[in-house]
Parts: sequence; C-alpha cells; structure tokens
Amino acid sequence: MSGKPLAHVPRASQWLGLLLALFLLNLGLTFHNLWPTLWITTRHELSLEFAVLLLLLALYAETFRPPSRRAIAWLAVLFSLLVLGRYAEVTAPALFGRPINLYWDLQHLPAVSAMLARVTPIWLMVLLALGALLLIALLYWLVLRLLEVTRRALYRPVQRRALGVLGAGLLSLYLAGHVTPQFGTLRWFSLPLTATYFKQVRFVTEALAGDTRRLPDQPLVDSDLGRVADADVFLVFVESYGASTFDRTAYAEGLTGARETLAAALRDSGRQAVSAFVESPTFGGASWLAHVSLLTGMEVRDNRVYNLLLTQRRETLVHRFAAAGHRPLALMPGLKNDWPEGSFYAFDTIYDESALDYRGPEFGWWRIPDQYALARFDRLALSGASDRPLFLFFPTISSHMPFRPTPPYQPDWERILGDQPFDPAQTATSLDGRPDWRDLGPAYVGALNYALRSLAGYLQQRAPRDLVLVLLGDHQPVASVSGKGASWEVPVHVISNRQEILDSLLEKGFQPGLTPSRPAAGAMHQLNAMLLQAFDSGVAERAPAG
Repeated sequence: MSGKPLAHVPRASQWLGLLLALFLLNLGLTFHNLWPTLWITTRHELSLEFAVLLLLLALYAETFRPPSRRAIAWLAVLFSLLVLGRYAEVTAPALFGRPINLYWDLQHLPAVSAMLARVTPIWLMVLLALGALLLIALLYWLVLRLLEVTRRALYRPVQRRALGVLGAGLLSLYLAGHVTPQFGTLRWFSLPLTATYFKQVRFVTEALAGDTRRLPDQPLVDSDLGRVADADVFLVFVESYGASTFDRTAYAEGLTGARETLAAALRDSGRQAVSAFVESPTFGGASWLAHVSLLTGMEVRDNRVYNLLLTQRRETLVHRFAAAGHRPLALMPGLKNDWPEGSFYAFDTIYDESALDYRGPEFGWWRIPDQYALARFDRLALSGASDRPLFLFFPTISSHMPFRPTPPYQPDWERILGDQPFDPAQTATSLDGRPDWRDLGPAYVGALNYALRSLAGYLQQRAPRDLVLVLLGDHQPVASVSGKGASWEVPVHVISNRQEILDSLLEKGFQPGLTPSRPAAGAMHQLNAMLLQAFDSGVAERAPAG
C-alpha cells in the first residue's frame, strides 16, 4: 500500500471494513473465558485501551501524518501482547482457580513441563508447542491486518475524524463512570488490561528488590503436648484433597467406597475420627503455602511472604514436638533436589526420593507410589525399637495433577517393597492411563480413591497402635476440576483412639466421623492452635488462644 492519500469520501465497503476491524480489535481486549475450557467467549464489553488507541492514532494523524507501516508493525506486536495477556488473565482463574503471577509461575514452568512430559506423548507435546507458535503467528498476522485497515482509514479525513470522535467518546464514558458512578457507564467496560501488566511488573520489581517488611510475631500457643507424649503423630497432607470431594455429587459418589473402606479401617483398628473444613491459603497448587501456614501458625498466601519467612528463626510444630521429646521426620517422596527449607523446619531426617530407593515401575513424573513411601518409611523408621515417639510430616504425591497414571493399590504391603510390586497386567493398565485434559474429574476421583485406600490399608495393617493421624488436604484441585466458584476449603480428619483429643476438637466445630460440615472451623494457620490445644494435657485450665 503506497503512502498516497485515498479518496476523501469513503465508500460503503470501506466503512464496513473499518467497522469490522474496530469490532475485532475491541473484542481482542475484552473477551472472556468459556469456563472451564481453553476457549473464549464475548460479553460485548468495551476496552479502555482500545479507546485510548483510537484517540491517539487520530490525533497523531491529524497533527502530523498517519503512522508508517513499520510503526503499525510494532504496534501490532504490542497489541498482540495485550491480547495474549488478556487470554492469560481470563483463562488462568478458570483453569487454576487463581490469577497468574509471571514472576513466580515462570520459575516453575520447566518443572511443570517436565512433569507433563512424563504423562503426555512426546509427539503430542511437540505438536502442541508448534500449534501454540502457529496460533501466536496467526494472531499477529490478524492484528496487523486489522491495524492496517485502521491506518488506511486515517488517510481519509471523514474516517480519521470519526475515529477520533469515537475514541474520545468512549474515553469520556469511562471517565464519567469513574467520576459519577450513578451514570452506570463503567459497567460497559472490561477491566483495563494495562492494570494487569502493571501489577505483573510490580510483582517482578518487588521480588527482585527484596521484601524488607517485618513479619508479625506470632508465637505458637502454649501446649505441653501431654496428650500425645507417648504417641506417634503423623501430619499427612493429601495432595489436591479439596472440599469438592464432598461438594460435587459425582466426586462424592465416586469416593463413597474408599471412604467406607477408611471408616472400616478405623473401626477394625479401634480408632475414631473427627472432621472439619478449613480454608487453605492457596488454590490449585503451591502446596508449600499450606504446609508452612499450618506448621508455623502464620497465614502465608504468597511466595514473597514465604521466602521472607524462611529467612527468619521461627518456632514451628516441628520444633515444638522435638522439644517435647518426639523425633521429627519428613517423608517426602516427591523431593528430587536439595531442599533448603529443611533447615528452617529442622527435621531430624528427611526421607526424599533418593533415600526411599524405589525400584518398581515409575508412575508419571513423581515416580513413587504413596503406598510404597508409607511402607518404606515403616521399615526404615518404625521397625526398630525406639524410646522416642515420632512426629512425621508427609505430603503425598500420587494425587498430584494430572492425576494419572495412578498406581494400583497393593494389598500385600511386603510385596510393594520389592522390585515387582504389582502384577504385570496391573502395571500395564495403570501406565496406560492418560489424563483427559477435557475432563480431569474421573482421573481426580481415581487418584483420591487410591490415596484413601492406601491410608486405610496402612491403618489396618501397618500403623503403630498409639498413632494420632492428622489427615488433610493442601488445597482444592484446579478450577477446571473443582468447579466454578469453588471455595478454598479442604477437609481435615483427626484420627485417634484418644477420646480427650477428639472431644477437644469437637468443641472447636469438628464433627464425628469422616464427613465434615460447614461452617469451616477456621483457616489453615488457625488449625495449628486447635491441634496444640487438643494435644495439651492442661488445656481446660489454660486461657484460650488470642
């Protein structure tokens, strides 16, 4: 297209082409997610950035001349980035239940990619990567064509001034809605996308500059742990075990058998359970935020606070149990590398992937079945005589997204420790299981069935007689699994044969059995005080925690 001016009076086809270009450009910054998919839909909103762009282009062309093709090409790059940002902004909450954070999420991208590569064929990963690149190239090409139509309109005085009036009018409606909310014009606009980018820039600059905030002093409540002085205490976080397993009918029905098996294991072993919901500080991932919130009694909802907390000396449940005479251990089959956080918690021993020495078939990125981890821990830490009870921290991994391949449950707990823990047919069936990304619900239910049956088997066959088991979820599964508008709540079950512990928790809102009820007993970090008070032999004489 040459730089010569076109006809001053635009034809009807030129008006139609311009209107279509403007509609699509505005749509690129205002679309919404078709929950819970990767697809988009529109709600016919207006974009503040689109209004500002039209006004600036018209003013520049009126004052100087229409922008060059090179300038339009660079503008197409910027506009494409805004469209991609809009896609991430509306899609991430639908799939993961939380906004995206470029600084923190990009750090985990290599590990997540490696995890998905273990359960997805390489050819499919390559095809998806190429498809994504092609879509980005097509997006840029389309934006460039649309902006070129707009650039050509700037050569026509009538259309140039119409663009200026349109941009100024939209901007006036937006500002009027801010200044005078009763006008109601603000609801015609989607949230400004530039605010999202500014927020991401702020995240990055704050993280790189370091956070000098002082965290509040929150000492643990008084507790002599007298009610568990001679008992092993296991704190087991079941990966992705969320309230949706009770709230969604299909999930609740799919887990009925596993929950009945767990209830039978309690009866057979002379134990009882009390249950409640607590609110997790995270959703769909970032399990460590839930772990640290419970262990420290301080609510930690983002990685900035988490990293700052790890630089400080804090008393945790690990320290409290160690001071009371327990031997603090961590069973972490998903731990593949060095774990600096271990020094913060001061575990006596950490049984990581290497220490567990698993030689059976590998089930996805996480490799080691939870049942094997428990059986191996039983042999390593519980088989010998010891005059010290144990405090165990165990975050499970077999129910981690994408939930497949799910290991088969092995009733023979001795066999699972061998090189061939399962029959070949069982292994083949499990390894053939691939996640259906369009519907992860069945895989999720299958993984939780495995987790609950493994714990039931452990309680029946292997668990120490004097065991207090705190069993809870770390967070809800991603939003595409847990459902639209799902709460951040997770179930917690405290299992014991010590009635005074259970009675104390019943007074705090827990319910008898394995089915929690609402309202939630509190937040994850508040569970710290509830447990310490329940374990305290003199809790009746102590003042309640503030």
